[in-house]
Amino acid sequence: MTEFLTVDGGTIAYEVTGAGPLVVLAHGMGDSRESYRFVVPQLVAAGYRVANVDLRGCGESSAVWPSYTRTDIAGDLLAVVRHLGGPAVLVGQSISGGAVTVAAAQAPDLVEGIVEIAPFTRKQAINLGDLRVKSYRTGMTRLLMMAMLGSVKWWHKYLDLAFPGRKPADWSAQRQRNAAMLAEPGRMKALQKMGQTPANDAGAQLGNVRCPVLIVEGSLDPDWASPRAEGSAILAELPAGLGKLEVIEGAGHYPHTQYPDETVAVLLPFLKAYARA
Repeated sequence: MTEFLTVDGGTIAYEVTGAGPLVVLAHGMGDSRESYRFVVPQLVAAGYRVANVDLRGCGESSAVWPSYTRTDIAGDLLAVVRHLGGPAVLVGQSISGGAVTVAAAQAPDLVEGIVEIAPFTRKQAINLGDLRVKSYRTGMTRLLMMAMLGSVKWWHKYLDLAFPGRKPADWSAQRQRNAAMLAEPGRMKALQKMGQTPANDAGAQLGNVRCPVLIVEGSLDPDWASPRAEGSAILAELPAGLGKLEVIEGAGHYPHTQYPDETVAVLLPFLKAYARA
């Protein structure tokens, strides 16, 4: 059942399932909490209380906000943790991978650990070497077209690439649900604004994180020329010894949706070690 939390600027929608240590899930831009639909039942079965959150601008949360930075999203997630009686382990994907970094740095008393799935956490810079990688070049072109035109068609062209090879069993229904969400007033504009928001704020906080960090990358993620190198670069900017990198072979930018069993297999040892009631 959807619950709503009023924060400065709007309302955040979320759903809580299960009992046990608190785990908060946050998806990427242009998506909704259904992104974790295959992961939530497994975490609940493993003994966790799971709060699955719609980011500002997405899902059932308010569509229109003053801004959509990673720091903004971090504040929303921390508000949910406080409301539910944290602390919690925060799991963020893509833009919210950067957001959970900010949250961990800002509120160490509320955050026991963070998992960053295919995260945009560092300041990004395109170089000519990266553009030689076809999947990266194609992905960036499709995202640029979406951003310029506000086009669901181009966003779905990007998603086709971001789910390389194996698609979820409900792929057609997923695309239909996503198109319906983005057709709602303000939703596409939120996606465009998120895509234009740099990760500088999250990158600046990496050195201030004090809790354990798990980075999860998909080996075929088109958002980077080398996903493993990006994950390693994030680890290098964290304090020594805090982070660990796992790579899901064959996965793209959404390993938790495309390869949920493999993603849960790397999540559970981390949660067992650091999530507490």
